[in-house]
Amino acid sequence: MVNSRTRKITMAVLAPAMALGATVGLASAPASAAAVWNSCDQWGSTSLDGYKLYNNIWGSGAGSQCTWANSGTGWGVWADHPNTGGIKSYPNSTKAINKSIDSLTWLTSDYNVSVPSSGAYNTSYDIWDTDHQYEIMLWVNHNGAVGPIGTWQANVSLGGHSWNVYKGTNGSNQVFSFLRTSNSNSGTVDVKPILNWIAYTKGWMPGNETIGDVQFGYEITSSSGGLNFTTNNLTVNGG
Repeated sequence: MVNSRTRKITMAVLAPAMALGATVGLASAPASAAAVWNSCDQWGSTSLDGYKLYNNIWGSGAGSQCTWANSGTGWGVWADHPNTGGIKSYPNSTKAINKSIDSLTWLTSDYNVSVPSSGAYNTSYDIWDTDHQYEIMLWVNHNGAVGPIGTWQANVSLGGHSWNVYKGTNGSNQVFSFLRTSNSNSGTVDVKPILNWIAYTKGWMPGNETIGDVQFGYEITSSSGGLNFTTNNLTVNGG
């Protein structure tokens, strides 16, 4: 069970000096032959096809990691992080939404990933409001000794999936974690009903809260020896 976290990419981009002392080794990662972008830099990023991609190594005790992209919707990560506790990184793609929950008509995402059978990680959406008071995580799969912040609240079927819901805080913001009850490597998530349930059914956040970024990536705790995480396709659309 993870007991503490940082605000991952938000803090990484706005204040890299506040990083938790991650040490990034020199990596020679296998990248796609068609890759148009590749970075092994701790805070490496690029924009492609309306998405922003981040290498985003933010945790203490990290090893080597490289992110490559063929496009904004097809990209991957090679990571070699030691088999120790604590999240090391959250390589991800980000789509800006910037609409309030009550003004969003729809918000959906398709995902298709290939993930390793070893290591400790989760494959997750990380959804933020613009004020960074609320964080909504949707875990579509996970492996190894990883777990959400907070305590179990409910089991719900929303957005085309069945989830175990946890609620807690990391000291900086509220965290609502939805863990799919079985691992999935591909599917469609209807995010809008999940937001409605949080805001209107549970009253955990205001309905006029503005959703800023929808991120999707791999929250990696360990990947000793080097493991590949491939996003075959990831699209986020809303209006």
